[in-house]
Amino acid sequence: QVQLVESGGGLVRPGGSLRLACAASGFTFSSYVMKWYRQAPGNERELVAAVANIGGLTNYADSVKGRFTIHRDNAKNTVYLQMNGLEPEDTAIYYCNAWSVGMGGQWLDYWGQGTQVTVSS
Repeated sequence: QVQLVESGGGLVRPGGSLRLACAASGFTFSSYVMKWYRQAPGNERELVAAVANIGGLTNYADSVKGRFTIHRDNAKNTVYLQMNGLEPEDTAIYYCNAWSVGMGGQWLDYWGQGTQVTVSS
């Protein structure tokens, strides 16, 4: 059974930091691109950061570049999102996503349940 379990969310003051973690099980973690998305009330879900399954190449939304860092630990089947310099605009539910393409060309796309991040003074 595929599971993605996020943790590390919470309430933080502007300028503060949080580290989110997503523990994966039930699939071959090292074969999947791992991503973090977020969704704020009234907004569409947006891609925040991604890390490739090979080579560790990363990609970030312009709004978080220089502040957020995505990192994967294949030995622990876990992906992290280090968030520094948090701003009220970062307030959202953060979701972990695992993506790959199967042998038949079908998309394999798994989601966690989300973790709330609130940035407020």
